Parts: sequence; C-alpha cells; structure tokens
Amino acid sequence: MAVGTAVCVSAIYLSQPILNLLAQVLHTSIRGMGFVTTVTQVGYAAGIVFLVPLGDVAPKKQLILGKLILLVAALVATGLAPGVLTMAAGSLAIGVFATAAQDFIPLAAELSPPEQRGRAIGTVMGGLLLGILGSRMFSGAMAEWIGWRAPFFAAAALTLLVATAVWKRIPSVPQAHAATYPALLRSMGTLLAEQPLLVLSTVGHGFIGLTFSAFWTVLSFHLGQSPFRLSPAQIGAFALAGFAGAAVAPVAGRLADRHGPLFNIRAGIALVAVSFASMLVFPGSLVALAAAAVAFDLGVQLSMVSHQTIIYALEPRARSRLNAVYVGSLFGFFALGSFLASWIFSSSGWTGVVLLCLASCAAAAIVHGFLSRQWHRR
Repeated sequence: MAVGTAVCVSAIYLSQPILNLLAQVLHTSIRGMGFVTTVTQVGYAAGIVFLVPLGDVAPKKQLILGKLILLVAALVATGLAPGVLTMAAGSLAIGVFATAAQDFIPLAAELSPPEQRGRAIGTVMGGLLLGILGSRMFSGAMAEWIGWRAPFFAAAALTLLVATAVWKRIPSVPQAHAATYPALLRSMGTLLAEQPLLVLSTVGHGFIGLTFSAFWTVLSFHLGQSPFRLSPAQIGAFALAGFAGAAVAPVAGRLADRHGPLFNIRAGIALVAVSFASMLVFPGSLVALAAAAVAFDLGVQLSMVSHQTIIYALEPRARSRLNAVYVGSLFGFFALGSFLASWIFSSSGWTGVVLLCLASCAAAAIVHGFLSRQWHRR
C-alpha cells in the first residue's frame, strides 16, 4: 500500500522540477506554468471530495483499480500534450485519478489494530512523501536526458504495474455502511459540523501544507536563476534533501501512538518556521537551503501524520469521508500555495515567498492553540 501510494501521488508532481523547461518548450510564462500546477492540485482536491468518500460504501480495492486505469490514460494524454492548455486539462485529470493514493490510507487504518494504527498510517504516509519527493528527482533527470514527455510515459507504465499488484495482492474488504451517493456527500458536511477536531486539524495542517506547496512550486525557478543556475536534473536531485522527512513518517506514527499527537504537531510547526527563517538569514547558500529543506520536510511530515492520527480516531465507520474532508481541504491549501507563490515570486522574488510561508506558519500555530484546548475538553 505504501508503494501504491507513492506511485499514485508522484503523478501530480512530475511537472514541478521541470517548470523552467516546460515554460520554454510550451512558450508560456512562470504564471502560466503555475496555472498548470494549480489545476493539478485542484483536480486532486476535487477527486478526494467527490470520489474518496465512495470508499465507505464500496470495496476499496475495486475503487482503487478503476482510478489506476484512468490515471494511466491521463498520464499518457498529458505526455502527448501539444500546448499549455491541453497540458492543463491532462494535469487536471491526473489530479482527479491520482486520488487512489488516498484510498490506500484509510484502508491501512481499517486493516490495522487500534494500538498499531499510527504506525500503519505513518508507513503508508512515508510512501506518500517518498512519492512526492522521488517524483521530482525522477522527473528532472528523465526530462533532461530523454525529454519532457518521458516522465509522464514512464509514470503511466509504473501505474499499470501497481494496478496489477493491487489486483493480485490487496484484499477486498466489503463495507458495512450503506448510503446513496448524495447522502454520502451530505454526511461530510455533518462531520464538519459535529467534529470540531476535524475542522481544526484540517485548517491547522492546511497552513503547513500551504508552505510545502509554495516552496516546491517555485523552488525550480529559484534554483534555475542566479546565483545557483542549476539544471533540471540537478533541481530534481535537490529533492534528496527531503527524503529524511519520509524516513521519519513511521517514527512520527509511533510517537503519536505513544505520547499523543499534540507534541508532534508543535514540533512540526517549529521545524517549518525555523527552516524558513534560516532561508532569510542565508539567502545565497545552497548548503543552507538543502539543510532547511531537510528540517522543513521533517516538520511537514510530523504535522501531517499527527493530525491524521487525530481524525482517524473520530469515527471508524467514516474514515474515507474523514480522509476526504482532511486531504481534500489540504490540497485546496496546496493549490492556494501554488497560486500565491507563483504570483509573489514573479513580483517579489524568493524573499516574498519565504515571508508568505512564515506568515502561514504563524497562522498554523494560532490554530494549534485552539486544537489543543478542544483536545483537552474531550
């Protein structure tokens, strides 16, 4: 399930390390490529909100297989795109069907005993972060050596392999909950109204997710300019700095099981804030930027896994819908981060983007204060 999550989620980040190259070959601007990144994440958010809840009433295995086949088609179509608008349309479809990644996560929670749920979620979430970061390295190298279309075709082949493995290895678990599709969507509103911890977890990590999206959306432009002037392959390899975040995911899950999630969330927010502060202090140092990226991704992962541990304990029969609300909203924050970062970078440069991320960290800290009070009232 961790491997399947990694392959699915990697599809929505293939374009990010090669935005400079895509802007040249498709004859568009930084803001034009920022639009492609934004619609991919909008598609992912829409797929989570409208498709992931089906996992509470339909066998998740069949749902995952259907999405994987459609994701293969969307990747091939995007790889064949002749212009920026067709690439945006293909990227929107990639976002919608890559949400198969989010069907694996509640399935892992469903199949694990309560005392090991945090560890199981952390393991699968480790796959998710590996997919996000690995896709950047994979895409940057393939685009430079073979051409920009190659990453999309290779990802389609990998997705087809995952579909075969799911068909053979993943158990089919019948769902006891029964509801019509409109009732299923309405019940998500009920969850928001009745579960304040869900709302606070979603918004709290949403502000951290905004920093993640803003950072990685404009990083390729930042590293491609003076004083760094890195190639697409070198920019993709920069994602190696974030692999430490993936390594800590199972550890974060175990810590949440043992000590509760609030400490992890505070530590995650602090790591993200310190990382961006260091980028202001050492603006021209590649070593400092790489070190900040390591700490930054560690903080993001601590925050994400710990918030998910909170929400999956709220209503066991509604885990797919809880996940849909949480991650769908999160990718709304991701889309906002991509949009704001591309516009701010065009007008105010890297410093403006870093200040945006520090402001978002401050907002996350404020929301966490409300979350802590609500947690202790339970």
